[in-house]
Amino acid sequence: MNNTVIKYGLYALISGFVFFGLPFLFGMGVDFDYGELIGYTSMVLSLLFVYFGIKHYRDNVNNGKVSLAKAIGIGMLIALFSAIGVAFFDYIYTAQINPDFASDYLEYSIKKMETTMSPMELKVKSAELTQQMKDYGTPGFMAFMMFSSVMILGFIVSLISGLILQGKN
Repeated sequence: MNNTVIKYGLYALISGFVFFGLPFLFGMGVDFDYGELIGYTSMVLSLLFVYFGIKHYRDNVNNGKVSLAKAIGIGMLIALFSAIGVAFFDYIYTAQINPDFASDYLEYSIKKMETTMSPMELKVKSAELTQQMKDYGTPGFMAFMMFSSVMILGFIVSLISGLILQGKN
């Protein structure tokens, strides 16, 4: 199991780092809505290695069988690698490449709210969002949030993969 987790985990780590960072590394200026789509897509793509890792373990290590619990365990370990890759790039991006990300995102969000909210609602919501960004807008916390997001998605992918792959005997 260890070799499978390390092999597919490293694939997930590298793909998470590269896919998540690709638009930024190539200098593609994307808006925040499109960037969110790219971010979640890159997370899911890097988590495909969860499925392939569980399948490899079932077919090549464990004689064609894998329990749901074992599949989830293997999947979560592989997802951990992916989460590290995504969080590491996110930290580098928000700390070094674009240290103004939090303030830029705050400005974007407030402008977006201006089109849909009354002046009173806007005042309250923008004050809340401004405080949230002060409290949680550090590179470390944003990287932690990316890590957490990938782990949650990783659990879902592990569960679905385990349900699909446990059936073969």
